[in-house]
Amino acid sequence: MTEVATSFADAAAEVLRANDRGQRTVAAPELYPHQWSWDAAFVAIGWATLSVPRAVEEMRHLLRGQWATGMIPHIVFTADAGYFPGPARWRTERAEHAPEVATSGICQPAIHSLALYSIGERARRNGGEDAAVFRSFLLDTFDDWVRWHRWLDSARSTHPSGLVEIHHPWESGMDNSPRWDAPCARITVGRMAPYEREDVRHVAAADERPEDADYDRYLWLVEQLVEVDYDDEAARRVVDFRVGDVFFTATHAISADLLATLGEDIGRPAEAAELRGMAARARGAVARTVDPQTGRARDFDMRAGTWIDADTIGGFAALVCGTDHEAYAALVAQLLGPQWCAHPALAHPVPPTVTPDSPTFVSRTYWRGPQWPVLVWLFTWALRHHGHDDAADAIGRAGRAQLGDLTFAEYYDSLDGQALGSRNQSWTAAVALAWAAEAER
Repeated sequence: MTEVATSFADAAAEVLRANDRGQRTVAAPELYPHQWSWDAAFVAIGWATLSVPRAVEEMRHLLRGQWATGMIPHIVFTADAGYFPGPARWRTERAEHAPEVATSGICQPAIHSLALYSIGERARRNGGEDAAVFRSFLLDTFDDWVRWHRWLDSARSTHPSGLVEIHHPWESGMDNSPRWDAPCARITVGRMAPYEREDVRHVAAADERPEDADYDRYLWLVEQLVEVDYDDEAARRVVDFRVGDVFFTATHAISADLLATLGEDIGRPAEAAELRGMAARARGAVARTVDPQTGRARDFDMRAGTWIDADTIGGFAALVCGTDHEAYAALVAQLLGPQWCAHPALAHPVPPTVTPDSPTFVSRTYWRGPQWPVLVWLFTWALRHHGHDDAADAIGRAGRAQLGDLTFAEYYDSLDGQALGSRNQSWTAAVALAWAAEAER
C-alpha cells in the first residue's frame, strides 16, 4: 500500500476503535449511541479487515436482540442516553415475542448474511485461528440467521407483489427518501405524548435532517405498532404505512443466496435449498416491479394499490440482487450515465440518493439527495459480485476520493462535497477499510 492509502486505512481504523464499546460499536459517537442493525453488519465488514474475532463479536451482540419470531430489530439499546425515541417510547415489552434486552420494534434491510459472507472470505484468506473462529461462529448461529430470513419470507412477503413490506420508513434505512412521500402524505397523525428531538442537537444545521412533520409521522406509526403489541398480522391490518420496499427485497434476496452458500459449506443442504428458494422469489418480485419506461425498479404502496414512481437510488435495486444479463448491463449504463454518477453537477461521480434532475432533489438533506458512502460501497460490492469489475473500480475510486477529507461523515452534499450529518460515523469508516483492503489485493 502507498503511504496515502496507509493513512486512509489507519484513520478509518482509529474511528472504529474510538467507537468500540467492547462487543458492540456505537453507530456514531454522539448522534447514534446504540447498536443499529444494518450499521452493525457494515461495521462488522470493516472490523474483519482488522480482527475477524472482533467482527464476529459485533454480529453476536446484534443477535442478542433477535425476537422469537426471527426478526432482528433495527436498534439494540444499551444504557447510554442521548437518543430519541428510546425504549420508553417503543414499549416493546408489550410484545409477546420480544427479547429480554431492550430493542426497537421494527427492522432494517437484511444485509447481515452479506456481512457474514465477507467476514468468512477474510477469515479463509487469513487461515488458522481466524478461519476456526468464523467457522465456529457460523455453526453456532446459522439457524438464527435462517430464522431471520424465514420471518421476512413468511411475515413480511405475504402481499401478492412478493415484495418485502415495511411498516415504517425507518425500516427501509432511507428514512425521508422521496420514495415514501406519497404514502407518508396519507398518514393522519393522532394524539400522542409530546416529545423533543435529540438528532438535531448533533448536526451542524437542522436542514440536514428530516423535518418535524416527518418525525410526527414516524412516531405516530410507532404508536400504531405499540397499540397492536407489534403483532405481525395485526400490523398489516392497521398501520397507515404499508409499502413493498424493492431495495429491502433485493437485500433479502442477495443475503439469502449468500447464506445458502455458507450453509452448503457447513453441511446444511436442506436449509441452503430453502434459502435459494427465498432468494429466487425475492429476485422475481424485484424484476416484476420494473418500470418499462425507465428500466428501474419501483416500490409499491400496498394501502393505495399503486406503484411509487421516484427517481431515487432505490430504482437500482436489481444491481444488488442480480437480474438477467441484458437488464443488468442496461442498469449499469444508467448508473454510470449523465443522470446519476456522471451528472455534471456532482462533486464526486458516485451515486446520489436522488438524481439532481428530480424536482425532489435536495443536495444536503438526509436521503433526499446526498451521497452516502455506505451505499456507494454496497453498489461497488454488488457490481463486482455480479461481474462488472470496471464499473465497480470506477465508482470505488471516486468513493475513496470522497472520503479523503478523513472526516468519515455520515453523508455528503452531492453538489459541493461538504461533509454532513455526524462525523466519525462507524459504517463510513468500515467501508473505507473495506475499500482499503480491496486495494491491497
